[in-house]
Amino acid sequence: MHALLRHRRLATAVALALSASAAAAHAQDPAPAADDQIQVLDEIRVTAERRSQNVQKVPIAATVITAEDIDRRGLQNLHDMMQAVPSISVNQVNRSMYINIRGVGLAQTAPTSSPGIAFYIDGQLVPQEQSISQSFYDLQSIEVLRGPQGTLTGQNSTGGAIYVRTPAPDHDATFGYVEQSLGDYGWSKSLGAVNFGINENVALRVAAVREVRDSFTTNTGPSPSDPGNTDFTGARANLSLRGFDGRLQVNLRGEYYDSDTDNNAVKRWNDTVSSDPFSIQEDAISYMRQRGTRTSAEATYALTDTLDLRWLSSWQDGETVDQADGDRTDTALPRPGTGRVGYTNTQIENAIHEVNLIKTSDGPVDWVLGGFLLDGRIDASVLRDNNNTVDFVESTSTIVTEMRNNSKSVFGQANVRVGERSEVVVGARRSWDRQSYDRLVSPGGVGTTTLESAQTTGKLAFNYDFADNVMGYLSASKGYKAGGGNLPIVAESFGPETNYVYEAGLKSTLFDRRLRLNAAAFYSDYRDMQLASLASGLPLTQNAASGKARGIELEAVALLGNASINAGLGWLDAEFGADAILQNTLTNLNELVRKGDVLPFSPDVTFNAGVQYDFVFGEKVLTPRLQYTYVSESYSTPFQSERTKISSRSVFDAKLSLRYSDSLSFDAFVNNLFDDTYSTMQLMNASSADGGTLYGAPRHYGVRVRYDFY
Repeated sequence: MHALLRHRRLATAVALALSASAAAAHAQDPAPAADDQIQVLDEIRVTAERRSQNVQKVPIAATVITAEDIDRRGLQNLHDMMQAVPSISVNQVNRSMYINIRGVGLAQTAPTSSPGIAFYIDGQLVPQEQSISQSFYDLQSIEVLRGPQGTLTGQNSTGGAIYVRTPAPDHDATFGYVEQSLGDYGWSKSLGAVNFGINENVALRVAAVREVRDSFTTNTGPSPSDPGNTDFTGARANLSLRGFDGRLQVNLRGEYYDSDTDNNAVKRWNDTVSSDPFSIQEDAISYMRQRGTRTSAEATYALTDTLDLRWLSSWQDGETVDQADGDRTDTALPRPGTGRVGYTNTQIENAIHEVNLIKTSDGPVDWVLGGFLLDGRIDASVLRDNNNTVDFVESTSTIVTEMRNNSKSVFGQANVRVGERSEVVVGARRSWDRQSYDRLVSPGGVGTTTLESAQTTGKLAFNYDFADNVMGYLSASKGYKAGGGNLPIVAESFGPETNYVYEAGLKSTLFDRRLRLNAAAFYSDYRDMQLASLASGLPLTQNAASGKARGIELEAVALLGNASINAGLGWLDAEFGADAILQNTLTNLNELVRKGDVLPFSPDVTFNAGVQYDFVFGEKVLTPRLQYTYVSESYSTPFQSERTKISSRSVFDAKLSLRYSDSLSFDAFVNNLFDDTYSTMQLMNASSADGGTLYGAPRHYGVRVRYDFY
């Protein structure tokens, strides 16, 4: 908590938020009402345990970001979740999205790496982190579950899970909306969705988005590239079918995405040309192109009034091609060993199937049984060029990897009510994983690696209702992430990691549903951590020693007449549990990491708060909103230095919304109101022979108009 005392603005914001609302759970903002009506917090339903439940009755530390939250807070991408969720760190690097919860998550950005946060879109697992950032539009909710989800989610959830949900088709009406946003830096975002309620058995919802923006950074080198820009097109459809007197529900979903940018804007560490963090010099062409599709078929059949059979199959196909100026300069000198231009082509195919048998009733026991199968393929080519001065034509070193990934598991969980106020939750999962790698390295050789692992994970929890709207819980859970192979043949493969977490929590809804408070305290025992390093300029994963973490999370939302206040606070103490010898990416030497050193991507303090007030003029509602986000400093590797430090951030955002009628609304916003400069990542990877810094967006403003039709 010392970090709070070192930052006056943070301390002030904490005091204001806590004096108004104490501290604890995030919830849906209600629709504005007339002055003489009493507003209450809506109940939030989640499906974290494969069935619809009130989030306040689920023994999991969870934050739910509703569609209203996304709109009111102005959340534009996954990175913006740091404005709404405590104990989370989100960083975008090249093709990959680093997401870490409570200091646990992604270790590196190699094409064959696996995340530690399981990510789902409409029930579909998305195994690779480079394919998760394309669906942030026309959303119903985002459920962020903190802590291992090793029973119902399975592997790659050592840190937690994120469930993104899009609106289900409505069978009763035809309606939709269109919206247009414009802002500085040439920002334009067009978004629309239409729901077709064809009849009681057939409904369809389609949505599409188009977004472009110039970079916040100026490239003064000879390259025409504009690193840091945005150019994205996406579309999705959801067909809902019903039959057998309503007992059968089928959803057929399809999604397409196309992102074509000039890669990240990385500020070179040793930039002697300009000290401006938003000025870079590059001579080589930089780009990143991501295209892909996701399709799924989900069927749920009610065998009885209390027993459902669910089947979900999904198919994912994506390609990422990226190239970066490896030396980050406007010169064309060769870079022996690492290359001055880095190029990566990654193609991903996944077929995923899951079956569930779900028992729900008013009786003493609810349960879920399930089976899971994943069959995946990743083809990755990493090329590095020293010969050409501007555009990439040929490579002086090549690594081609073909990876096959097979994972299968069976699982079950039972919720047993004991008396009127208490419940015991018992769950277990058995997973079997097999990965094979065929690699060609030139110059180098050929190598083949096959890895197999099996783990049992699970959960034990006890809930007690102290009152109708106050629940406490104790839980113990285990998460697991499979091992894998490294791109360099000379590097050893790495083994699985596990995370044991012990947690106590309290969830409450008070004052006639006008105040919601949640709190959680946890201790984490993190074993055989998978951490990032480099070998010959290529990303490398190695197992480290143990890690220990403890923390507290508080969330609150309060309604005070026409005003609403929300706050979230996370405190984290995450450190190595034993000495370890790891490779330092800055020196390429094996060095000692001592017990007690801070784990990567583990900010001590994360804090968010927001306040808004609805001024009601008949059917018109004017809502000013001010929100604040603070994230303390962290480090991108186990070795602490100025070149691995991710700076703290202290950012205010402001928004003014006018709901002119039920059909028409307007917004104006300013993000990073005081134009604070902060880093979001320090990197040195396969696309960067020289290290550099990624910076957060400067002050950015814009307007939006939305029209709803019925």
